[in-house]
Amino acid sequence: MTLLHMLGAPGDGGAETYFVELIRALKSRGYAQAAATRPYPSRDALLRQMSLPVRNLGFTPITTLTSRIGARQFAEKVDAKIILSWMSRAGSVAPPGPWARIGRLGGYYSLKYFKGHDFLVANTPDIRRFIIDNGWPADRVSYIPNFAAARPGVPFDRAVYDTPADAKLLLAMGRLHEDKAHDVSLKALTRIPGAYLWIAGSGPLKDELQELAIKLGVADRVRLIGWHDDAGPLYRAADICVFPSRTEPFGNVIIQAWAHGVPVVTARSIGPSLLIEDGQNGLITPVDDDAAVANAIARIVDEPALAQHLIDQGRACLARDFSQEKVVAQWSALFARYGVTAPS
Repeated sequence: MTLLHMLGAPGDGGAETYFVELIRALKSRGYAQAAATRPYPSRDALLRQMSLPVRNLGFTPITTLTSRIGARQFAEKVDAKIILSWMSRAGSVAPPGPWARIGRLGGYYSLKYFKGHDFLVANTPDIRRFIIDNGWPADRVSYIPNFAAARPGVPFDRAVYDTPADAKLLLAMGRLHEDKAHDVSLKALTRIPGAYLWIAGSGPLKDELQELAIKLGVADRVRLIGWHDDAGPLYRAADICVFPSRTEPFGNVIIQAWAHGVPVVTARSIGPSLLIEDGQNGLITPVDDDAAVANAIARIVDEPALAQHLIDQGRACLARDFSQEKVVAQWSALFARYGVTAPS
């Protein structure tokens, strides 16, 4: 009895990375799994390295029908007992059949894409509230957060990106998109002499961010380093994680920073506001306030005791609410409701 994961996203991102991480965690528990994905070579390679059957589908509006037919054929082939639809594209394609359909929502998606699903999972309490407010039965939706875990490893070699070993290194993770507010991080950098900023991600704003760095006079201290499938070494190399997103339903970057022992500066968008208690497990600033971001970074640099307190409390929050063990146990309980259990 197989768990069939479906993901229609075309590229990189936090949800796409977590898709692979949850599959890896469930594999460690012994679950039989398969994946139907939009073609993306690096992600498909990671899935196949875990010996998962993988089927590529179109997942576009003009291929919805053929994708649904292909998904049904694949579900029958792998003897799917549950289809887990990751986000709206997958929800719109997941076919009916002799299996349960569970939708996993990491954002405020229209519920029309999950019509006919048996159950929905929200990765924040606020998304669960949104789902219920939009008419979904409360007893058919639950909150299961993302988890973060630091695998063994060493820091990324700063010399690869021409960054001094003794410089304060700020790490900004996320798609190069307006929502992620990398422009705010660049403006904050102008107020922090000597610090370097690595921006790890891919997306449409790369040229614009490069031009802004030049205009602000900080291009010599900025590195746009692209997407890294394994971000662990980047976190280990960094002194501070900077995450001033304008729009953020959850905030995988925050819990990953906690897992790797890196203090976090973030903005007061929805997800970070639910995760961060200011001055305890991170520092939180108004949205679009580069001066406040710079002041928060300066506090962490100037107050080692504060930095250590943020690290310790972040790790405590992770262990309490976002550990791999606890999150996978919640998924396992849900799967068991539909007759799928891991080998004993």
